[in-house]
Parts: sequence; structure tokens; C-alpha cells
Amino acid sequence: MKSNSRRIIAAAVVGALYAALTMLLQPISYGPLQFRVSEVLGIVPFFLPYTAWGLFAGCAIANIMSAAGLLDVVFGSLATLFASLCVAAIGKRPQTLRTELLACFMPVLWNGVIVGAVLCYALTDLPPWQNPVPFLVYGLQVAFGELVVMYALALPLMRYLPGQKYFAEQLTKFR
Repeated sequence: MKSNSRRIIAAAVVGALYAALTMLLQPISYGPLQFRVSEVLGIVPFFLPYTAWGLFAGCAIANIMSAAGLLDVVFGSLATLFASLCVAAIGKRPQTLRTELLACFMPVLWNGVIVGAVLCYALTDLPPWQNPVPFLVYGLQVAFGELVVMYALALPLMRYLPGQKYFAEQLTKFR
């Protein structure tokens, strides 16, 4: 199979997994305090940069179920795309604890700010600049959920997987 076909398939699989995990774990995946286990997949662009677009698509599909509606489909998905592109850029550097910590922070930052603003507007009918307290509260809640998922689940995986023979073999096939 050609390299481009493999990349498209890998991005599609990552996106599908993101959407499926988010919807399967719906009770903890939506709202101001969310623990999207699917965000663990946010580390994949560190190793395979082109999967950022799959995460974007998967997030857009998953956000169709969001109470924040179309705003979350558009802007929540863009937050995931921006975070994923940053993770991919950081992944071009040598893999160290510092780059891993920084990569795991990208979803915390982007989702905290953008999804916090989306929730503020969707739930209060006022833009964040006119309603800074709810924006701050929603943003911190989203960031906290991201922080837990990224540092309790994603970071250990990010450190463990490269040392596994099967992972390393598969990674070379998809690069």
C-alpha cells in the first residue's frame, strides 16, 4: 500500500476512534467539567503528524452531540485541530520529557480557552468579553479535565509506547 494511502487510513482510524470513544463515554465527555478519554489520542500527532486532521474530523463528529451545538462543532473542533498541529510541531523535536510535557499541555491550553469561550457563549448567551467570570470558570473546568486526561493517561502512554517493539515497527510503516 502506498504511503499516502496509509496516512489517510491512519488519520481516518484515529478520527473514528476519537468520535467513538467520545460518544461511548458521553456522560463524562461533554459539559463544562469533561473528561474526554478520547483526548488521549491527542498524542498521536506527536508521532504521526498527519493524524491531526483525523482528530479534527473525529472531534467535529463527536461534537454534534454537544449541548453547545454548532458553535462546539466548529470551534471545539478547531481547538482540537490547533492543539494537534502544535503537538505535531513539538513532535518534530527529539523526544524528551520536556517535549512530552509541552505536547500534553497543548490540548489543555487550546481547549481551555476556546471551549471555555464556546460554553460561556452557549450557556449564558453573552460573549466571553462581556461575561469574564463564567468564561474563566468554564475555561478552567475544561482545562482541568484536559489536564487530568493528558497527564494521567496520555503522558504515561507517550513515554511507554515508543519502547514497545510492535509500536516502533508500526510507526516506521506509517511515517
